[in-house]
Amino acid sequence: MSELELLPRDRKTLFVEVVLPLAIAKTYTYRVPFELNERIEIGVRVIVQFGKNKIYSAIVKSIQEEAPARYEAKYILDVADEDPIVNQRQLQLWDWMAEYYMCHTGDVMQAALPAALKMASETKIVASENPDLDRSLLSDKGYMVLDALDVAGELSVNDVMKILGQKSVFPLLRSLFEHGYILISEEIKEKYKPKTKVFLKLSKVFFDDESKRGLLDELNRAPKQQDAILAYFQLRKTKTDISRQDLMEASGCGTSAITGLIDKGVLEVEEKVVSRFEGADVILSPDFKFSDAQQSAYDSIKRFFNEKDVVLLHGVTASGKTQLYIRLIEEALAQGKNALYLLPEIALTAQITERLKLHFGDKLGVYHSKFNDNERAEVWHKVRKSEFQVVIGARSSVFLPFKDLGLIIVDEEHENSYKQYDPAPRYHARDTAIYLAYQHQAKVLLGSATPSVESYYNAKSGKYGLVELLERFGDAKLPQIQVVDITEASRKDEMSSYFSKALLTAIQEAVDRKEQIILFQNRRGHTPFLQCGTCGYVAKCVNCDVSLTYHKTSNLLHCHYCGFSEDTLNVCPACGMPNMQSKGFGTERVEEELELLMPNLRIGRLDLDSTKGKYGFDRVISAFDNQEFDVLIGTQMITKGLDFGNVSLIGIINADGMINFPDFRAYERAFSLFSQVAGRAGRRQAEGTVIIQTYTPNHRILDQVKNHDYDGMFMTEVTERKNYQYPPFYRLIKLDVKHPDKDLVHAAADHLASLMRQSLGPRVLGPEPPLVARVRNNFIQTITLKIERKDISIAKVKELIKQAILHFELDKKNKGVRVQIDVDPY
Repeated sequence: MSELELLPRDRKTLFVEVVLPLAIAKTYTYRVPFELNERIEIGVRVIVQFGKNKIYSAIVKSIQEEAPARYEAKYILDVADEDPIVNQRQLQLWDWMAEYYMCHTGDVMQAALPAALKMASETKIVASENPDLDRSLLSDKGYMVLDALDVAGELSVNDVMKILGQKSVFPLLRSLFEHGYILISEEIKEKYKPKTKVFLKLSKVFFDDESKRGLLDELNRAPKQQDAILAYFQLRKTKTDISRQDLMEASGCGTSAITGLIDKGVLEVEEKVVSRFEGADVILSPDFKFSDAQQSAYDSIKRFFNEKDVVLLHGVTASGKTQLYIRLIEEALAQGKNALYLLPEIALTAQITERLKLHFGDKLGVYHSKFNDNERAEVWHKVRKSEFQVVIGARSSVFLPFKDLGLIIVDEEHENSYKQYDPAPRYHARDTAIYLAYQHQAKVLLGSATPSVESYYNAKSGKYGLVELLERFGDAKLPQIQVVDITEASRKDEMSSYFSKALLTAIQEAVDRKEQIILFQNRRGHTPFLQCGTCGYVAKCVNCDVSLTYHKTSNLLHCHYCGFSEDTLNVCPACGMPNMQSKGFGTERVEEELELLMPNLRIGRLDLDSTKGKYGFDRVISAFDNQEFDVLIGTQMITKGLDFGNVSLIGIINADGMINFPDFRAYERAFSLFSQVAGRAGRRQAEGTVIIQTYTPNHRILDQVKNHDYDGMFMTEVTERKNYQYPPFYRLIKLDVKHPDKDLVHAAADHLASLMRQSLGPRVLGPEPPLVARVRNNFIQTITLKIERKDISIAKVKELIKQAILHFELDKKNKGVRVQIDVDPY
């Protein structure tokens, strides 16, 4: 037995391999001081110095007794955690993501951990404003930190090190953070607020028939109140819950009569949580029952789960998919497992939370970037301790420290919001969720009314199970879709601004019936670009190769790529003529024109500009839901699963921009978007109407949308993709080569493409400039690789790409040129 083995563990010389939150190619090894040996575990954070004077919190990936061969290991400064905050499965997931998406493990760590768990020397902290905290309980050093924060307002971790005269400040900061004395300095963002609605119920005193007759006699002198009570009795025969508005409409009484009945104690006010997700007037009930179609779909999902790990649920809009999800989650919990419910949009997450809270109560955790960092860190720890058994969230939820997942639901799986484009890792949450489920031996249910072509292909080919739910829940009918030819309408003088006669007539008829309208225009702002009518000059961004969009709300020209803005132009800077003309239109312009044409309409707008601020999205949605607006004009934000019971008409102002976009997925996305928008109409008993305005009324995609023909769209798309070598038959890898010097980036991209062609041949396409060839003063050249799925090792291809990039970066001529890799880019 060696002398080392005779020593207790706290006297062994240990080394740890750590993941740093940096884009470096390898993990780094540090030496552990003897006094910290007993505190070292895989998954804990350790405080380390990297570089000359930078301090980071890194994650321990492995523990060994062998020193690194090529460099002398520095000592770790401290251990930040008593228990691991990351488990082995997460570390394996990070490695898989780094390998599959061709990035660094540090990139994945940076995306995975909430900011409070990855503090570095430059991290900013602020004092909490909680008045109930007792500072007399603090240590001297803790008091010094808070005293300095009172003076400075904000400190970096480096500042705290200088104040205390020591480098090991992270345990102290962790303690202050956990006890609520300090916060990570960032904007406190919107918290989830359930939607409530006020209902009226009869006092228990009047439940029997004799009491009711006596009540009516008492109200002889108040005929309006008597009418209201009679209307209440009538409504109770068909409705469980009666709102003040329901009673006023049924009785013809005013507010004063209802208030009088409440003051007399005849009617009582009751506030209930209601759902925005599956209908504004649907009261949440924990004991719902399946329809026959839902029961059949549920049984099929269960049967497929016995054979396959992934099942695709193709269910039309308003078919009741959410109820299926709830039952499956309940079943997973009954087996002692956890469940993850992924949604593509933060706004939609807040909607569905209302329903799930009723069923799962304190077992439910919500996780997305709209929560401030302190809340995200709290959810992280609660998931780690299994205090939350169900988590609902956006794409970043796949990074949480789950212990025993049994089910992952990916709702609206077709949405490109699941794909992260910048920064690295450029991952797709749907595909990552499938790998996460594989780690936990869990099941995955993908749900969508318009599945992605790849997922539907996988289901049709037998890789996934396929369950279809093709009828709406209850008596709701699919909407009638009418296509309006803008060219023909213009020829007949039936266009008023951007609105056809058919659309304006339908809007007026819907308003007359006290129904609501949604108008869709997939471009925000007022005017997409300004052009000089004399010389043709177009106002462009100084940093990017895009035109500036005019926003009426700010009266400025804005770049939607880099955020640059400038005053609007009245005089052409090129020729000096006062002839700047608006070209195109966004949601602001649609709102402005509709106000001129129909001044009595109450109009709201839902886009990125109108939903800024703490409760921006919730404010607009609630106002429309409460019928404060007749018309809601929006971008694709309105397609994300929102449901309003009173909407009977959808108008798509111009369909051509989506259909003609230069992207191989354009037709698929147009079909999906138009179908999802159409799905907002007529989701109750009444049949909705959708009017699509277009210059190409005979386009096959519009015919397929009109006929709700998903299978037709799928068959034409897969045929074309097979012929032209696109997914699902080929894999795509995109490389963007960037540099501020246009000539250098062209030469560098040519060099890199030629290096890759040496081993990958004609699979390498380009380089060529993308649609927007300069962003933030960096010129871009794009190289695309098409890799066949059969008879080739994708791992070997990626290794060849990495070798080519390494040779490229070693060439001094390419110094400063950045190469950005995106696997499965679209």
